[in-house]
Amino acid sequence: MAAVIVPIFPLPDVTFFPGTLLPLHVFEARYRAMVHDALDLQRRIAVVQLKPGHDANYAGKPAVHAIAGMGEIVGAERLPTCRYNIVLRGQCRVRIEGEMPSDTLYRIVAAERLEEDGPRGDVTPALERIRTACRRLLKALDRPLDLLDATLAPSQPPGIIADKIAAAVLPSASLRQELLETLDVARRLERVGTALDELIRELTGGRE
Repeated sequence: MAAVIVPIFPLPDVTFFPGTLLPLHVFEARYRAMVHDALDLQRRIAVVQLKPGHDANYAGKPAVHAIAGMGEIVGAERLPTCRYNIVLRGQCRVRIEGEMPSDTLYRIVAAERLEEDGPRGDVTPALERIRTACRRLLKALDRPLDLLDATLAPSQPPGIIADKIAAAVLPSASLRQELLETLDVARRLERVGTALDELIRELTGGRE
């Protein structure tokens, strides 16, 4: 598959999954330039999580994870301060193959689109485990039990359900990055289910 050339938006603790919406407030000069250029071109940006220890080189080219989420700008507001509020819609996972030479303030990479490894067997039990765990979690948090119904709708592909729940619920940035890198949908569903059970135990001290 041919590589795509795309600007990257490196962010700490942010994971951008396919099928999700990511609102961002863009204030740094280099990323304001990136958004400006993207709006004039393909409206496409890859959001990639910074690796630990990025603080020492944040103003330069800090290390980033190889797997990122690529998406399209579906909403943009340019503010009087020249900052932007944007909304990205996740399209796919990509693997960064290399950085491209560029005279822009922001970084541009060559990336390969990644395809999921769809489930070969019945994942209904894994999906039901996730739905049950989400209801338990919402109950533990005293939130409406139907709050995640749209996210968990059976009409959605299993991989998208796993991604949306990971984005909406799981607090660990390292775990979300692990899930972004997990192309095997059945494994991803299993890992999300386990993570939800662990989160509920942590919140309730083992008592629901």
